[in-house]
Amino acid sequence: MLLAGIVIGIIVLTLLVVAHELGHALVARRHGTVVEEFGIGFPPKIWSKKVKKSPLGKNVEFSINLLPLGGFVKMQGEHDGDTNKGDYGAMTFWQKTQVLLAGVAVNWVLAGVLISILAVVGLPKVLPNQFYLPSDAQIVRSNVELVSVSADMPAAKAGLQVGDKIMRFDGQPVENPEALAASAAASRGESVKVIYSRQNVEHETTVKLRSNNDDKKGYLGAGPAQRELIKTTWSAPIVGFGTTAQITLVTFQGLGDLLANTVSGLAMKLVPNDTTQKVANEKLGAAGDSVAGPLAIFGIIFPAAEKAGATYVIMIAAIISLTLAVMNVLPIPALDGGRWFVTALFRILKKPLTKETEEKIHGTGFVALMLLVVVITIADIGKLG
Repeated sequence: MLLAGIVIGIIVLTLLVVAHELGHALVARRHGTVVEEFGIGFPPKIWSKKVKKSPLGKNVEFSINLLPLGGFVKMQGEHDGDTNKGDYGAMTFWQKTQVLLAGVAVNWVLAGVLISILAVVGLPKVLPNQFYLPSDAQIVRSNVELVSVSADMPAAKAGLQVGDKIMRFDGQPVENPEALAASAAASRGESVKVIYSRQNVEHETTVKLRSNNDDKKGYLGAGPAQRELIKTTWSAPIVGFGTTAQITLVTFQGLGDLLANTVSGLAMKLVPNDTTQKVANEKLGAAGDSVAGPLAIFGIIFPAAEKAGATYVIMIAAIISLTLAVMNVLPIPALDGGRWFVTALFRILKKPLTKETEEKIHGTGFVALMLLVVVITIADIGKLG
């Protein structure tokens, strides 16, 4: 499962980044910029071929590279100061804006299309107030499933495992996680019969529930969850792009919370007070838990989604595509939004953006991003453990 999830994750991420870069290339070509190379993956190069005529122009080199984590487009004269015919730098500011935003637009629209397709076959409910049209929607709920089972707790001692679907608890059907928790609380300290399904085969066991829940681990000692799917017909595109817009807003809000927790947490760490230090650690912990790097995406998220089924893999792909769009509109050097911001800033200041200055700004930004990836990866190792 882990290997399959990693392979699927690499393929999905590569396709999403290639689509992003293709957006840049097509719009750049439309404005007369020469596309020199379009690569899948990152060097070293495995295979390449120059194509005399293609949608990206004449004599474009198409390559497949060893590192399968995305793709790239190489244009003629990529620095803002390049002014020869066919150079990226020779385009007007508005044309450069279109090229830089093209990748963002492709990822955002792709997310909307994927979510629209899911709205027909079954769109996972990932937000409490997720958008849909009640007149054309059916909510399909799965059986309550155990997503965590604590060691040496009643559920584990009774042989229950992660993935087991709880059908009946103490003789009563289980409608939702809240009902299971309420039933366990009502029967605390007692032995109850549990009928559960594992790999579509029903089993029965007896669970001796805990008599107290002072540690907040539950009387059963297991975490239940229930999947909800939204199914639509004619309103699928409306629901798809409406949900995409909704998740976009939530993503920006999440980035704001992440920044606020990080800044306030670091500031509070400077205060020599036990209570303040505790709050600071909580804020920094919340910031760390809300970030996932490549290791967590390939080692945790995609393997779990692959186990849950194709619907959840597509949903994760849509969310990652949307995240790529959001990240690339932020004014971060080395990313699309950062390139646009630097170009716009020097235009406002009426100063020439030299090749050396541009490379220094975006080079520093790239190094900072790589350091951040290293830090997040170290944190991911702890999550995998």
